[in-house]
Amino acid sequence: MRKTPRAALALGAGAFVTALVLSGCTPSSGGGSDQGPVSQDEIDKAMTTPTKLTFWTWVPDIENEVKLFEEKYPAIDVKVENVGQGLPHYQKLRSAIEAGEGAPDVAQIEYQYIPSFVLPESLLDLTPYGGDDLSSEFVDWAWNQVSPGDEVWAVPQDVGPMGNLYREDILAKAGITEAPATWDDYATAAKAVKDSTGSYISNLGATQAGQMIGFFWQAGVKPFGYDGKETVKIDVNSDEAKQVADYWTKLIQADLISTDVDFNDTWYQGLANGKYAGWLTAAWGPIFLQGTAESTSGLWRAAALPQWTAGDEVSGNWGGSSDAVLASSKNPIAAYELAKFINTDQESAMKLATEQFLFPPQVSVLEDPAFADQESEFYGGQQVNKLFADISTTVDTDFQWLPFMDYVYSSYEETMGTVIADKGDIAAALDTWQDQLVKYAKDQGFTVE
Repeated sequence: MRKTPRAALALGAGAFVTALVLSGCTPSSGGGSDQGPVSQDEIDKAMTTPTKLTFWTWVPDIENEVKLFEEKYPAIDVKVENVGQGLPHYQKLRSAIEAGEGAPDVAQIEYQYIPSFVLPESLLDLTPYGGDDLSSEFVDWAWNQVSPGDEVWAVPQDVGPMGNLYREDILAKAGITEAPATWDDYATAAKAVKDSTGSYISNLGATQAGQMIGFFWQAGVKPFGYDGKETVKIDVNSDEAKQVADYWTKLIQADLISTDVDFNDTWYQGLANGKYAGWLTAAWGPIFLQGTAESTSGLWRAAALPQWTAGDEVSGNWGGSSDAVLASSKNPIAAYELAKFINTDQESAMKLATEQFLFPPQVSVLEDPAFADQESEFYGGQQVNKLFADISTTVDTDFQWLPFMDYVYSSYEETMGTVIADKGDIAAALDTWQDQLVKYAKDQGFTVE
């Protein structure tokens, strides 16, 4: 029998590995794969039968959207639980799955972590429940994140197409009257801004793997691949990736880009006091910045990312999540209907976008004037939602993740993060990162292309 890959979960300072309990040699396509199409009679019966569901999510006040669901289906009672965000959420989810008890019916899962739950067959394939019918309701690339093959593993909830937020006043002092259109223009602008104002045009978070991966995504780099079974592709040090790395190395070593660790008090102050004249971020960034640098209202503007080739319109993605049904759910029909309703009912989806400020993957919300046409005082009256809605159509659909992204991110901090913070050769660090990821994958029993 061939060596079977294991779902390796790097958690905090230590790690534990859960082996797949398989009768055969390779994983099957996932929970519920033998389920035939669910009939409308079965759906009607499930949705009128008194049922209790548990929903694990970190979205604040999502009880408001859940209430809409319960009003439509009064027989269904949903218990919303926030067990933590990020690592604590996944630790508890995996522990409950491994224990065979205590797992929710529906769980919020970021796109990059879906494969790590597909591998041990922890997620329900939503295709028999009508999941495929939802594909046209979401932007193509977001749908590809939850359904890279024939199965549907979750319902998209929010996304993070990337753009450029910048201080118009600081760039104007450097003689720059519009956002740089290409990365060459951006490098030229970075020097002009630093020479004229002392500000950095932006910051590259030393340990921020999500941002760098988003830059790779925009550049057409395909660093990861996974066949859903036991074969992975790891190519973080490709020539295209090294082109991106060399670009940032030159700017950092010229002291035109800072490498401060982001999302801490010092970084927040830098956004507010003009240390950074911009932020290359995702569609969730505009609202976040508004709350972080409130005193700079009216000075910021938003634009698309600079392009590697003049005239192109291409972006990457940083962040976003989905709602998945656990294979262990005793009420799969009702659980699927909850995940579907939260993210496809127009009133619910609009609440997520306009009250919780999750950037929407739903085409209907992106095109709704009530969302797209909002003018932001913080950004000088600009229709920032419409800008990012347009950007969302330019994200490459063909981007995959590995089934051990926990380790990928922790390894990034140890290899890439250290070199970036030390203003070293980022391209060389990619070789180290590549070697670590390949070794780890092989140690876990995966075949590496």
